[in-house]
Amino acid sequence: MNRVDYGSMSYQELRRYFLAHREDTAAFQAYLARRREHSRSVITTINDPDFDNKIQAAINQQMAEYRSSNAG
Repeated sequence: MNRVDYGSMSYQELRRYFLAHREDTAAFQAYLARRREHSRSVITTINDPDFDNKIQAAINQQMAEYRSSNAG
């Protein structure tokens, strides 16, 4: 049996592979791990008195991460 390299698959490729091979528990685990990596946390709630500051801080953090990953 050929070993499948889940790490080389994009998120969409891994999802399609898992849906086509539902009996492949390793593919399922790889898919769940990939989802956890890309899941987003809740920054704030609409009733939070510090809503604006938290949103602005999250935007600034994402912009800084984007700049550092594209620097070079």
